[in-house]
Amino acid sequence: MLKLYSYWRSSAAYRVRIVLNLKALPHEIVPVPLTSKDNSPLLLELKQLNAASCVPVLIDGERVLTQSLAIIEYLEDTYPEPSLLPKDHGDKAYVRALCQDITSDIHPLNNLKVLRYLLKEMEASKVKKDQWIKHWLNNGFYHLEHKLTQTDISSNLFLTGNQPSLFEACLIPQVRNALAVNLDLTLYPIIHKIYENAMQLMAFKEASWEQQMDYIK
Repeated sequence: MLKLYSYWRSSAAYRVRIVLNLKALPHEIVPVPLTSKDNSPLLLELKQLNAASCVPVLIDGERVLTQSLAIIEYLEDTYPEPSLLPKDHGDKAYVRALCQDITSDIHPLNNLKVLRYLLKEMEASKVKKDQWIKHWLNNGFYHLEHKLTQTDISSNLFLTGNQPSLFEACLIPQVRNALAVNLDLTLYPIIHKIYENAMQLMAFKEASWEQQMDYIK
């Protein structure tokens, strides 16, 4: 069985949880208390697996895999059905580019390390921290929505058709971050539509914050 070291609010771990569910792969979730001030055994175990002490880490037999997109590509190659990428090379590159818009441009500005630095080292208040998150999510979603308007997906539930792809696995965790700071999703109707459609599926529901054993309200 696959083993995923995860943290309920980690966007990177969240997207891997979605992919594991979409592919119906049996797996064990190991919830790591990333925000704990104590050196818990699980934090020490994580550091042995990943020197950066970051999630996700996926264990598949003797393999130890880090970095969410690398993990997802590994799952796509190793467990190819159902595929989360189009067959056409150009379409595949387009989906991957949109995913990198999220994982390389949007997500790094609201990840846990950055927010911790803002709160502790820059002495930002929670209000200022939420303003930071909103600003960069709005910036990223604005450009992402513009790209999506250039693709005719009006008759689709999702980006590439009526089945979710790697794009939705990357998008939904960022939308959840946006909802946590009360960002107005009506400004981004295509993103909002895709989120609403995704959250009708058990693969996305079961990967959500609220369904994780370490979730804190």
